Amino acid sequence: MPSDLIEIGLPIALILIMTGVGLSLKMADFQRVFMQPKSFFIGALCQLVLLPLLAIAVIAITGLTGELAIGLFILALCPGGTTSNLYSYLAKGDVGLSVSLTAVIGFITPFSLPLLAAWAIDYYGQNNTLIEFPVLKAWLQLIVVGVLPVLVGMAVNAKWPRFAKSASPYISWFSVAVLLLVIVSICIQLGDKLVDYLIKAGPSVITLNLISMIMGFLVARILLRCDTQTRTITLEVGLQNGTLALLVTTGLLGNEVMSIAPSIYSLFMFISAGLFTAWAVKR
Repeated sequence: MPSDLIEIGLPIALILIMTGVGLSLKMADFQRVFMQPKSFFIGALCQLVLLPLLAIAVIAITGLTGELAIGLFILALCPGGTTSNLYSYLAKGDVGLSVSLTAVIGFITPFSLPLLAAWAIDYYGQNNTLIEFPVLKAWLQLIVVGVLPVLVGMAVNAKWPRFAKSASPYISWFSVAVLLLVIVSICIQLGDKLVDYLIKAGPSVITLNLISMIMGFLVARILLRCDTQTRTITLEVGLQNGTLALLVTTGLLGNEVMSIAPSIYSLFMFISAGLFTAWAVKR
């Protein structure tokens, strides 16, 4: 894998992506948390607690081990990002709730991800594979590429709202292009081992995506009884920031095998989210 793509290109891409998140945010999006506390906290618990627990369950049931299991768990720790906001809009969900969840959880992730990822490496790591997770370095890097750009984007949106609105779609498309480029690079690097890893990780990844969306839907449906908010929480739980996961697995850990699960998930989630959105709109 071209080292400059990971060491330089991926962090820059994530900075632009998170700036794009900030361009769509206003202070009102944070104030909405206090105006709709029940729906926000249910959505946040589904994403921060339910999703990682489901990942642990799926890993145990499907027998996924080692670096493949670590990669899938790291993916489950990542927030939704702008993709979930877009699909929430297309599915006629509660876009305000989606944006609020993206904003707040995006600020929590830099603190929760390094600690839980370090636990996963210790728990799922195999004896013959020595992997050390740089918690402090990860925390600092996630602050730089994940939090500061959001603040910059919010400042730009407050100062030049027209520019922010026009620039957001281009940044979203750019993020998808970079994600695909990184996935292709990972596939090339793995070579002959790729098919074997896909067969091993594919069922676990697809199971996690589908079961997380189903559980998110059921929890929101039962506790909120609101169709628009149920759609939003379903998508927030099912759509993850694959670019952030790849930054951790390839940029921080330099491990292509760990990147398999986030890569498959990042591709499959567009299919599942697209089918759910089509069903929601038709319904």
